[in-house]
Amino acid sequence: MRVIPGDTMPALDARLVVDGKGGGRWSLVGEKPDRLALLAFYRGIFCPICRVWVTDLERLVPQFTQRGVSVIALSCDRKDGAEKAVKDWGLKHLRVGYKVDPEDARKAGLYISEGRGMNPATGRREPMLFAEPALLLVKPEGELYAAWIQSTPYARVHIAEVLTAVDNFVAKGLPEPRGSA
Repeated sequence: MRVIPGDTMPALDARLVVDGKGGGRWSLVGEKPDRLALLAFYRGIFCPICRVWVTDLERLVPQFTQRGVSVIALSCDRKDGAEKAVKDWGLKHLRVGYKVDPEDARKAGLYISEGRGMNPATGRREPMLFAEPALLLVKPEGELYAAWIQSTPYARVHIAEVLTAVDNFVAKGLPEPRGSA
């Protein structure tokens, strides 16, 4: 069963890359943004499209923060993959969580894929299971507010458009979410 806007999100947690190395923990239940939390799920270090998408998110983190939106990038990657993403992708503002359990991601409504071996674009092996890209906006109480969920790595949602959506939601006082009928 998929989480729909207005439903309480399942418990999600991850380990965090802190100062370029693994070290902290993150949990959705402990995330207390002023207005909303933006959870950006990416496929992993093996995905070249994720690099472009996540670095675009990195560029906009300060603007989300100014609007009271906390931001975290999450993947099912192992520690070494997440640390490499932070270093190689130049992530300085964006919190990066790793080792998200694929079953927890599935409970949150994400599509899960099986690895297909070596990714020819990056020369990195895809993990056995990983989450496909998704952006979830979650209210401080843990309720899903809005979702952009993909079953494929292509045709990503533009992060700047999500920022515009946040501006509209906030300007209207976070009206009842759509998609729950």
